[in-house]
Amino acid sequence: MREREIEKYLVKRVKELGGMAYKFVSPGNDGVPDRLLLFPGGRIMFVELKAPGTIPTRLQQMQMEFIRSLGFDVDWASSKADVDVLLRRYDEMKLR
Repeated sequence: MREREIEKYLVKRVKELGGMAYKFVSPGNDGVPDRLLLFPGGRIMFVELKAPGTIPTRLQQMQMEFIRSLGFDVDWASSKADVDVLLRRYDEMKLR
């Protein structure tokens, strides 16, 4: 499975939940997560997508740590199963 297949799956699943999965690019800020997920109720999640068997680079990890330090939910996925786990967190966020 390729990274783009995982990304398509993420976009589809987020839309099914009533949200949007915007492609996130930030010129001059290398290593930011690939997708900005917006969910009903004002919930936001950033997601870095990786090919199966790979992990985020050190720069990507640093960006995720910084985003997390600001209080945002951020993580990465390298499979459809990982995407499902991340989206279960959306259900948990709705309860807060």
